[in-house]
Amino acid sequence: MPRTSHVATGTHSPVVVGVDGSESALRAVDWAADEAALRGAPLRIVYASLWERYEEAVLAEETVEPREAVVARGFVETAARRVGNRRRGVRITTLVLPEDPEYTLVRESSLAGVVVLGCRGRGGVTETLLGSVSLAVAGHAHCPVVVVRGHHDDAPTNGVVLGVGTEPEAAVTQRFAVEEAYMRGVPLHAVRAWRRPHRAACHPLLTGEPGHFEQRQATELLEEALGEVPSDLKVERHLVEGRARDALLGLSHAAGLLVVGARRRHGRFGLQLGRVTYGVLHRAACPVAVIPELS
Repeated sequence: MPRTSHVATGTHSPVVVGVDGSESALRAVDWAADEAALRGAPLRIVYASLWERYEEAVLAEETVEPREAVVARGFVETAARRVGNRRRGVRITTLVLPEDPEYTLVRESSLAGVVVLGCRGRGGVTETLLGSVSLAVAGHAHCPVVVVRGHHDDAPTNGVVLGVGTEPEAAVTQRFAVEEAYMRGVPLHAVRAWRRPHRAACHPLLTGEPGHFEQRQATELLEEALGEVPSDLKVERHLVEGRARDALLGLSHAAGLLVVGARRRHGRFGLQLGRVTYGVLHRAACPVAVIPELS
C-alpha cells in the first residue's frame, strides 16, 4: 500500500506533464496523475508548439483563432478530464503556448518536482525509439524527468530499480529512488554492476585478485548508497558482473520505475546523458526517471 513519504525532495512542487495528443502522451498523463496523487502535489498539463510559423498565411486582421491553437486546447482539456476521472483529488492547471516544446518544458522544470513525458510524440515512427522532445528535456531539465515507457497500468509493480553510481553527487538519484519506492510501498532494487579489468579477463594467470578487488569495491559502493534508506523499506541488492545497462534493462521488465542519474558539468550546456542512461531511455520496459546530478 502506498505510504506518505518522509523523504524531503520537493514533494509538493507541481508535477508537470507534456502532452501532444498522442497515445504515448496520454499514458504519461495517467502516470503523472498517479504521481501527483502520491505526492499530494498539483498537476500542470502543458502543450507547446511553434504553430505560429505555420499560420503565416493568415491575414494580420484575421480574427479567427489559429486551428493549431484550437487543437492544442482540445488536447489539454482531454488530458484534464482524463486526470479528473482517474484522480479526482488532484488539482489541475493547464498551459498552452506557441513555443518550442523543449524550451517550454525545460523552463517549467525549474519550478517542478518532476516532469513527465511520453516516450514519443505524434511524429514518432516506432515506440522503441525515444522522441526528440523527450530526449532533449531529459538531457537539460532542472528536475527529475520521467519518460513513460511501456503500459504502466498493466505492468508489474515489483518495485523501483535504482542504478547505483560512483560519484558523490549520485546521492540525489538515490534519494529520489528511495522516495519513490517508499511512497509506493514497494521494494527498492539497488543495482551495481562491476567488470573485471581487461587484462584479468584475457589472461588466465590474472583472473583472481583483480576481479575480487573490483567486486569488493562495487559491494562497498552499493552499501554506501543504501546507508540512509528507511528501516521499513525493503531493499534488494543486485551485484552484477557485466554491463550496467544490461542489468538494468533486465530488471525493468518486472519494475514499476527505473531510476538513473545524469551528470551536469559546469561550463557545459545541460546534462550529459551517459551510455547507460541513453540506453535505458531507449530500451527499458518500464518508465525511466532521469535525475540531474550537479558536479
